[in-house]
Amino acid sequence: MTNHNNHLEKSYTLDSVTDTQSYYSDWAATYDAEITENGYATPQRCADALAKVTSKKNLNILDIGCGTGISGRILSEVGFTRIDGCDITPEMLKIAETRKIYHELWLSDPENPFPFDNGKYQAITAVGVIGAGAAPLVVFHQAISKLTSGGLFVFSFNDHTLEDPSYEAAINHEIENKHFELVFKEYGPHLPGRDIKSNVYILKRL
Repeated sequence: MTNHNNHLEKSYTLDSVTDTQSYYSDWAATYDAEITENGYATPQRCADALAKVTSKKNLNILDIGCGTGISGRILSEVGFTRIDGCDITPEMLKIAETRKIYHELWLSDPENPFPFDNGKYQAITAVGVIGAGAAPLVVFHQAISKLTSGGLFVFSFNDHTLEDPSYEAAINHEIENKHFELVFKEYGPHLPGRDIKSNVYILKRL
């Protein structure tokens, strides 16, 4: 493994799936330590938001871009009991598996990331997954297409991502066309150690 002292700094500049897979593979062993050191707050904020909008703790949840499983662990800690996960990086998934939180884990194919029937999951989470240096906006559209009426999409856009208006425009398009209702939105800490914040959102399919 290449010894990067500062993976976070470069992670926002990745611009292809191949680069992202390679970089996160290299980062896997030190990922948790680096983001924890920087106060990674968005997973807790997303889990708390979902707990506010639903009392059903046995929802079938898919944690996309689950990485090493930090987001799944926190979803479990707030009481959610049925969580699956997927990611494009095998090295990250190996660490996620050791947490013994996910019912199922699979390696996601970027060409067909969500090969399951619509409605299998009542909630899909994308915690720090979509945006600058990470999954492209098409993943937003692919994920929400898998939700049926009443399904919840929990996700975040950090400050780097919010600099590109196309991301929030995609949300507004779904709301204006009455495909989804915005049931939660909050701006707050993402990586306090780097003075980066994020919006946490929950969309509900109509």
